[in-house]
Amino acid sequence: MRVPGIWSAALPALLALVVLAGCGGDDESSDSSSDAPSASAFPDPPQRLEDLLADHQGGDQLVVSPAGSVFSEGRNRLGFGVFTLDRTQVTDADVAIYAAHGAAGQVEGPYPAGVESLETDPAFTAQTTANDPDAAKVVYVSELQLDQPGEWRLMALVQEPGEDPTAVRMPSIVVRQGDPVPDVGEKAPVIHTPTTGDVGNVSEIDTRVPPDDMHNVDFADVVGEKPVVLMFATPALCQSRVCGPVVDVAEQVKRDRGDDAAFIHMEIYDDNDVNKGLRPQVRAYHLPTEPWTFVIGADGRVSSRIEGALSVGELEDALDRATASGA
Repeated sequence: MRVPGIWSAALPALLALVVLAGCGGDDESSDSSSDAPSASAFPDPPQRLEDLLADHQGGDQLVVSPAGSVFSEGRNRLGFGVFTLDRTQVTDADVAIYAAHGAAGQVEGPYPAGVESLETDPAFTAQTTANDPDAAKVVYVSELQLDQPGEWRLMALVQEPGEDPTAVRMPSIVVRQGDPVPDVGEKAPVIHTPTTGDVGNVSEIDTRVPPDDMHNVDFADVVGEKPVVLMFATPALCQSRVCGPVVDVAEQVKRDRGDDAAFIHMEIYDDNDVNKGLRPQVRAYHLPTEPWTFVIGADGRVSSRIEGALSVGELEDALDRATASGA
């Protein structure tokens, strides 16, 4: 569903993501992440995407949807979900993406996908996440090379355990020139983010239950002084069912890496009310979807930007890049 000024970073199929494992009891999360298979495990790119459909029929029983809307020229992270027609998430398939620029473009690929778990240690799984039957559990992630602006048509080749590989047509994505969302290497817009000292109750600036611990500093006071993890997300109001899990992820990484960066969670809507529109900080970053995570170096430049779902490992890797660069 489209809401005023912003829409879900997960396309409709991702609304069917299954519930996260319940919290409590064990001290460790059930990590279902797995590395991407080798590209050699998949066929070479055919002349046309339709040739994949002809050679690997049966994909009409699956749905594969991108979990993002902003793509730029060059290398892009593509998150996506895989589902059966009854909205059950497929979490254990080997998947590769093939891409072609427009209707007649040369087919590129295969781009194998890894599986990133959104689960956290039980101590960091919020009630907002645990009580949401549609909260996201995993996201497939592939790295695509998109060297031209315009429409890119996508096809997924899905190999489920014990089954023949099937080709699934995906919604197209668009690479736009002049993308207004702050990109890697650009200066991060300086915004004031509300802190616990600015409000009477932290619930005014955090819809997570319980509230997270990422409202202690104002972004404007720390950007350019130290690395920053800046996350735009609304756990209780998220259309994609992803915001709760990604805030949980950031909370866990903050526990382990809190000395390496400032961690800031920024809500999406004025007074946490969808009908009141976007907070000015969201408008300053020109965000068309939620959630978004920006890792910003000590020089104030964006080191990584991730639209939609991300795992603990992905956020730790992004933080490693920001700190190792000396930025």
